Amino acid sequence: MKTNLCTAELTRTSALRGLGIATVVLALTGTGAVQAKEADDCEVGIYQLPDGSHIDVGASDDDRLRWRRNDGTTGALTRSEDGVWTSTFGWTERADGNQVTFDCRKDTITFAGVDGQRIALDVTDVVFDGAGVQLAGRLVMPEGDARVPIAVLVHGSEHSSALDSYSLQRQLPAEGIGVFVYDKRGTGASTGTYTQNYLLLANDAIAAVHEARRLAGDRAGKIGYQAGSQGGWVAPLAAKIEPVDFLIVGFGLAVSPLDEDRQAIEQDLTSRGYGPEVVAKAMEVADATAAIIVNGFRDGYDQLAKVRARYGDEPWFEHVRGNISFYLLDTPEATAREEGPAILSGVPAHYNPMPVLRNLDTPQLWILAENDSEAPSDETQRRLRGLAAQGKPITVAVFPDTDHGIYEYETTGEGKRVFTRNPDGYLAMMLDYIHNGYLDDRRYGTSTISTP
Repeated sequence: MKTNLCTAELTRTSALRGLGIATVVLALTGTGAVQAKEADDCEVGIYQLPDGSHIDVGASDDDRLRWRRNDGTTGALTRSEDGVWTSTFGWTERADGNQVTFDCRKDTITFAGVDGQRIALDVTDVVFDGAGVQLAGRLVMPEGDARVPIAVLVHGSEHSSALDSYSLQRQLPAEGIGVFVYDKRGTGASTGTYTQNYLLLANDAIAAVHEARRLAGDRAGKIGYQAGSQGGWVAPLAAKIEPVDFLIVGFGLAVSPLDEDRQAIEQDLTSRGYGPEVVAKAMEVADATAAIIVNGFRDGYDQLAKVRARYGDEPWFEHVRGNISFYLLDTPEATAREEGPAILSGVPAHYNPMPVLRNLDTPQLWILAENDSEAPSDETQRRLRGLAAQGKPITVAVFPDTDHGIYEYETTGEGKRVFTRNPDGYLAMMLDYIHNGYLDDRRYGTSTISTP
């Protein structure tokens, strides 16, 4: 939803029907540019079924919608000419047999033959001051006057609009937790230039906490961050600068961005059966790509060319992907020189998060994917458990057979992963931690939990 950025407070009403408002869906094109597509999304909202369970419906790509249940199951919805939406399983594009209809006048859904009613939420859209920019935000609260905890959602590295795409802005309020969500600078309806400067983004997150408290007033209980991926570097830094009551990090890292790339390269090769000798050679590739990144994509290409000449014909070389090295291996030098600085705009490549984590007393829940192909979690698990053993209030939960985003997956014949769902227990874990400050003794799906 494009807004007048000079307007301080746009709307405050539960009549927005659980965020069923006009939005702009943003999708990354192949070149990294952002395309805006208007979506008729009166269907967007969260619904309660007769058994008390919830189904969230949010905007997706290509004029589709996506439904999610609290147990982690999900599917994409495509509308037919007769107004019936058919569903596919996860992100597989296989039909799952579910058909869905909506009656926007009555705020109802019929999901697989079961009727549900939209849950009304108290919604406030706002524009607030970040660190030198104006940020478009939204406070979503459960209806009523009760004091509730509030989670401020901190982005990953995505360019898309959080206001349009984050389902937690409905899923958490439907479970008694307020949410403040905002478009990071340079995305969606926020001003400024897109950046991955963690300190700048941390200051924006702190401004979001202030705005959430202001808008919630007497209803604000404890307040903290829920952060995903790159937000795992940003949110702890923000919490160290200005304390909050809790911190949840999903699929984040306790290593530097360059170490993330190195660990991803190592995983690329060890998962295919290559041993230490080959991994050592691959680290020369990582060293070469790191030199280019650290030099702002201006220098270092000769070193990469020498490594490619030395190892390019060996069978393992084609499997070196990493988190950013693949781009430099696949992209002509002239193009990388031009595009690279924008792709990694502001990234502190050598940033070491450990000094912040060693000195952070905020209660933390880290939820990690055991088989994360983008952000390998083994070293992060080791470091976090080490901090917990030293008395830091860190709980670590690891879901097996999941990838980045805490997604379960199928592997195709070509070896590619296709996401199917979040694991059962993933959302429940966050709900319990925000409400209670700890995880209870029950098992959260298949996760393994280490408590301080």
